[in-house]
Amino acid sequence: MAKVRQDAWSHEDDLLLAETVLRHIREGSTQLNAFEEVGDELNRTSAACGFRWNAEVRNKYIDAIELAKRQRKERKRAQAAQMKKDLSTRSYTPHVNKQSTLVMEPSESSDMTLDGVIHFLQSLQKDYYASNQSIKKAEKIQEENKQLHEDISVLEKELSVTKKKLATVEEDYQTFIQIMERARKMTVLEDQGNLKSPTFKMDKNGNLEQYAQGSSN
Repeated sequence: MAKVRQDAWSHEDDLLLAETVLRHIREGSTQLNAFEEVGDELNRTSAACGFRWNAEVRNKYIDAIELAKRQRKERKRAQAAQMKKDLSTRSYTPHVNKQSTLVMEPSESSDMTLDGVIHFLQSLQKDYYASNQSIKKAEKIQEENKQLHEDISVLEKELSVTKKKLATVEEDYQTFIQIMERARKMTVLEDQGNLKSPTFKMDKNGNLEQYAQGSSN
């Protein structure tokens, strides 16, 4: 099912995101893995988790991030020291091969194997590559975030200009209405001024009767 969650982030969601990212940093994992883990937990996309981390949460955990990075370095340093110790304490037994060449082979009692060394080095290389990938993706997210802010700024300016134009149109409309109202009143007054006063005459019985407009004596 596609992740389409649109509700706001709660304090608990932000806390889960921070704890997961810090844990992945301490363990030598990547932030991208942390975003994917939180996304699965909260039914959000990893991109949404990454955006939330970089835009809102990260600045609140600067000291914790630095501590987690130091713990990661100490952990890798301890692993490297342990490997060096294991390599230095390994016992080798001489062996002559078919070509009469003397070689040293690790004894069967050694806990450290060549495959283990190779696996450890491959793990370091993988972590290094993943870390670089995570940095690139974080930089891309930050660049997209910056572009979004710039787009919002442009839209806000356009909205401000549109509001000013609308206010001007409304003002012109009100002025037009006032002009039309004055013109109507002037027309009514002129029409009333053109009306002649009624004329009356007395008939033979002493009653007043009005002359029709335009009639003559």
